[in-house]
Amino acid sequence: MAEPSRASLSAPVAARGAARGAVLALAVLAACGRVGPVPPAASLGPSLPAAAEDSCGAGPRARLVGQPATALERELILAPVRLIRPGQAVTEEFRPTRINFHIDGAERIARITCG
Repeated sequence: MAEPSRASLSAPVAARGAARGAVLALAVLAACGRVGPVPPAASLGPSLPAAAEDSCGAGPRARLVGQPATALERELILAPVRLIRPGQAVTEEFRPTRINFHIDGAERIARITCG
């Protein structure tokens, strides 16, 4: 009985490797979470989280609401920060210590949230 050639053995191995690579790529993409557009800042509710929900220290930054987004350049924030503009897609993972600055269409800070 003749032995199978190396070429005939490597084709199934290569196909399995490609399939595993595709599955791995899909798993990595799925782990990123869903993304979607952010509604306009005016429809998002209060401009600061309630005191009991302020896990990121947004309260002391209340003075920034209504200021130009460039005011953030002069702030020392030793926590994760995310700027969210109208229509921008953002991930939905919740990080309680992250400060989210919602920027309106006029490039002003409309709202500050945790997450």
